[in-house]
Amino acid sequence: MKTILIIEDNADIREGTAEILGLSGYKVIEADNGKTGVELATAHQPDLILCDIMMPELDGYGVLLRLSKNMHTQAIPFIFLTAKAERVDHRKGMELGADDYLTKPFDDVELLNAIESRLQKKQKLEIYYSRSLENLERLAEGNGKGIRELKSMIAGRKIRQIKKKQILFYDGDQPQGLYLVIEGNIKTTKMAPDGRELITGIYQADDYLGLHALLLEADHAETAEALDDSAVCLLPKDMVTELLYKYPDLGRQFFKILANNIREKEDQLIELAYLSVRKRMANVLLRLSKYAGAQEQISASREELASMAGIASETVSRTLTDFKEEGIIEKKGSVIQILAIERLQKMKN
Repeated sequence: MKTILIIEDNADIREGTAEILGLSGYKVIEADNGKTGVELATAHQPDLILCDIMMPELDGYGVLLRLSKNMHTQAIPFIFLTAKAERVDHRKGMELGADDYLTKPFDDVELLNAIESRLQKKQKLEIYYSRSLENLERLAEGNGKGIRELKSMIAGRKIRQIKKKQILFYDGDQPQGLYLVIEGNIKTTKMAPDGRELITGIYQADDYLGLHALLLEADHAETAEALDDSAVCLLPKDMVTELLYKYPDLGRQFFKILANNIREKEDQLIELAYLSVRKRMANVLLRLSKYAGAQEQISASREELASMAGIASETVSRTLTDFKEEGIIEKKGSVIQILAIERLQKMKN
């Protein structure tokens, strides 16, 4: 039997929600304020927490912040119950580590679907999580103390689910730490003076995101957005910095990652400056094929392709039409089937 903690100061909402969950087979613990909620979460370590935002003494943000600092409670799925739907509130909650929102008033089906979905995703993500921890071995030469402590840090952090098109951070935001992508794809973008968006990178499972800002001790210079439903683990800035100072060999590995990222961006700049539209589009399709695991079928919108190639979306359409007529690709909607990958690789400038 799964245990759910409800933290809600409105007695009618709290008791009504508890009744629904009880009838659905869940064990329910109730708290009528944030302070009591933190105490009960620490003592019982429930499988999931439902928490109101606007509460006296300690609001929902304060509850989430306190629980995120406790290694025994920071990984518990956390769903906000809120009557507020402004973007700033959603963003603040997600930055602190909330997993989802339910906007009041909600019905029985919405409540149960949100809970069941979150519990199922937690179980699924634990599989990816274990895989990512195993793949950390490639970061270090051998299995020294630095990599073991990094593994321990990641194992104790909460997996955050990022929905498609959700923003992880904006250009100009202060970095909260280093992100490890557990599942999915995250793109980073820059906005050109003329308003066009340029995709500067795509990060997949086992990639580290935000390394530039962390090492430079500067604000993020890009915006990070989920290309599809993804999952990330946030490693706090202070903890990562301490590890890098403590273990120089681990620091060297992160600098190698940073150097590779810079080299990829340099290659991209050279493409934008010197390559023809056809060659740039061919390279974009090849990169997307690589990101998809060397598959010959990829999915990307016209706008996304334009952002990666640094060209107008109309030019993307014309170029893809040419490729289709030449038998290089087949296209249906946003799905592109590469028919002759060697022709893309050998395409002349």
